[in-house]
Order: sequence, then C-alpha cells, then structure tokens
Amino acid sequence: MPRRVLQGIVTSDVNAKTVTVEVQRRFTHPQYKKIIVRSKKYLAHDESNKVKTGDRVRIGNVARCPSASAGKSSATPRKRRRPRPKEHPSP
Repeated sequence: MPRRVLQGIVTSDVNAKTVTVEVQRRFTHPQYKKIIVRSKKYLAHDESNKVKTGDRVRIGNVARCPSASAGKSSATPRKRRRPRPKEHPSP
C-alpha cells in the first residue's frame, strides 16, 4: 500500500515539539459539479522545533506512523518552503 503523504500549511507552533498543520483537499461535487474545498487540521511531531507558522510542510504516513502521543496522528513534518507574501502593485 502506498504511503499517505499530505501537504499543508502550519497554522500553529505554540506547543512544545508539536505543530498544527492544516491540509486542504479539493473535489468535485458528484451532482452539482462544483469544486468544493475541505480542510482538516493534523497535529504533527516536530522534534527540533524548526518549523514555524506559515511554513508549507509535508507530513508523511499519517495513518500508519507510531503515535508520539494520543493526539498526534502524524509523522515528523518536512519543511517545503515559506509562501511568499503577495505584493501589491504600486500606483
């Protein structure tokens, strides 16, 4: 069975060695054919506390990893990149 790897944005890094990652998924409604966006938050174990709020990370093997605690359901996040802030054109 292939590994389940999710990509999301860190929404909170307040807790020690734990980050909250929001993962969005898009799908088409079967009847109305409208694209629907659903999001879910996962707690991920971050041993080194290097991941900060706003970072885009990948969390791997969400369903199969050994839990670091009762609430954490995912493996160590791997930092991808920080999204660039949108620049407004100057008048």
